[in-house]
Amino acid sequence: MTLVLNKATTVLPVDDVARARSFYADTLGLPHRGVADDGSELFGTDGGPMLQLMPVRDGKHSEHTSLSFEVSGIERTVQEMESKGIKFEDYDLPDLKTENHICTTDSEKCAWFMDSEHNILCVHESITSVADYQL
Repeated sequence: MTLVLNKATTVLPVDDVARARSFYADTLGLPHRGVADDGSELFGTDGGPMLQLMPVRDGKHSEHTSLSFEVSGIERTVQEMESKGIKFEDYDLPDLKTENHICTTDSEKCAWFMDSEHNILCVHESITSVADYQL
């Protein structure tokens, strides 16, 4: 058996489906695919990864990054997203510090924000290639 990540689906819990659909379609600009039989909103393109917004009643959400989008030019991306009303999180911890909303490590730059449902999302830019990682 071989699993393929480019056809994987990320499932995020949402409290308000209409509000979440608007955030992902209108604010983030993701292509809306439709609604599943269970009321989940689907985003993505044919043959690629999918995002499923699953309605929940308990209001429980992850306390860590649930979804990260790889971008090029993270500084520009953060500015563009802020102009659309996205509020980025800032951190000043011993092992995590942001400057202008961006944390820079040896391998990547990251900036975190919350969706309309309080799921933690990230935009990141790799500054090393996959070949630089030693497994």
